Order: sequence, then C-alpha cells, then structure tokens
Amino acid sequence: MDPLNTTQSGMPESEAAAEARRLLDEWAGKPVRHHPTMFRDDTETPAFGTTPPVQQEDRRIVPAWAAGIAVASIGVGAGITGIGCGAWLVLQGLSSVTLNGVLMVTLPFAGLAMAATAIGGAISKARAAVTKNVFEGPVTHHTEIHNNSTTRGAFFARTRNEIR
Repeated sequence: MDPLNTTQSGMPESEAAAEARRLLDEWAGKPVRHHPTMFRDDTETPAFGTTPPVQQEDRRIVPAWAAGIAVASIGVGAGITGIGCGAWLVLQGLSSVTLNGVLMVTLPFAGLAMAATAIGGAISKARAAVTKNVFEGPVTHHTEIHNNSTTRGAFFARTRNEIR
C-alpha cells in the first residue's frame, strides 16, 4: 500500500488535522526536565568564628613523575638552545674568515710542528751516530744467475723469463 498515492483515507482530513493538533498540544504541555549542571551557595560566610581550621588534603593535579619530566624537558630545551646559539656564533665567525686571519690562527700550530720536527730530527741523528756495526769473520759473496727467456706468439707475444 502506497501511503502517498492512496485514494481511500482512514480518517477525513479535518479529523486528521484536529488529531495532529491535539497530539502536539499534549506534547508541548508536558514540563521539560532540566538537569542542573552547577550549584551556587548564596549564604553569607561569617567573617570570624569559633571553629578551628580544618586540615586540607594535599591533592596535586600533576603527578610527581610528570612534573619531573616537564622540568627535564625544559632543561633539555634550554641546553639545546644554548648549543644552537653557540653553533650560530661559530658559523658567524667562520663566515667572516680571511686569509690573513687563517694564517694568524695557524701560525702557532705551524711553529709547534716545526719545532717538533726539528727536535725529532736531532734525536734521530744523535741515535744514528751512536750505533756501531762490527762484523768479524770472512765475508763471501756468491751470485749465480741463469736466465731462460722464451717468446711465443706473433701479434700478442708472451715472454716468459725464468731466473734461478
């Protein structure tokens, strides 16, 4: 049954409108339930009294481990910022390098290297002068060379030498 294209109605249109109006009025007449979301105490507080103070429980919102991590994060962040500033200063200094500046900075190192080389050479010469090689006994020298050379091939020649 198609409710939009029906030819037979169960109720005349005027009765249907009256019933709809009655249902809407009945629904609108019911009280709306409100749930309170806050409470305000408007009574005046006394300026002074005989009641002793009440001990308040110490309830922290943030746990101690979370506060420790937060403090450590701030410390790490400050340290990294300091390192970054130091790197920036070094790079700023390197960007303004000149040949004269490089020579003036490396001059002490070159002088130290030259002095170390001279001292090392002097020590080496002093050690070499002390050494004596004394050979006693007969010295014989015998050299015998047998060379067999063979070449094979024409275009890509291969030469084989055997020395005994």
